[in-house]
Amino acid sequence: MWFLNRPIVWLRRITHCRGFGIQSPTDYWFVRYVINESWPYYQYETLGLNDNWLDRKLGRLYFRIANWRQPSTIDSSRFREYFHAGCNRAVFTQSTELVRLVLEGDYQNQFRILCENAKDDTVLIVEGIDKNQGFWDSLTGDERVRVTFDLYYCGIVLFDKRRYKQNYIINF
Repeated sequence: MWFLNRPIVWLRRITHCRGFGIQSPTDYWFVRYVINESWPYYQYETLGLNDNWLDRKLGRLYFRIANWRQPSTIDSSRFREYFHAGCNRAVFTQSTELVRLVLEGDYQNQFRILCENAKDDTVLIVEGIDKNQGFWDSLTGDERVRVTFDLYYCGIVLFDKRRYKQNYIINF
């Protein structure tokens, strides 16, 4: 059924392509050159050769985020190959710098703990927001969360307190 859903999602979000309507120069740059970057990166040929299309698409996004952020620690049990290719100096451990949260199990408690320890430079990737829209809506309404990017398959959350609260829908 995914082959029918994918074009429908893309068409519903067609007005949110390539940063249209984003007034913040920082957020526009992030959408254009990290989220929706279409140029092939140096590691693309060697990464995810056996992955399905969605894992490869998300993995490449995670690679670009790690390449942009250059964190010293990453909290992710999956997609290590992509994260490590983006930032080979990063250590995989419990972290508040770059965190991937999957909406399975006790994710609400994990999110609560992360929010209590989040710093201004924390980047949270929430995977599976298409299946749990209620949690995503409560997350975007949380006062500790500043900027969110809804990519349908995953969401990106920034906690920088100096920024104005903003929620973006991106055609990814």
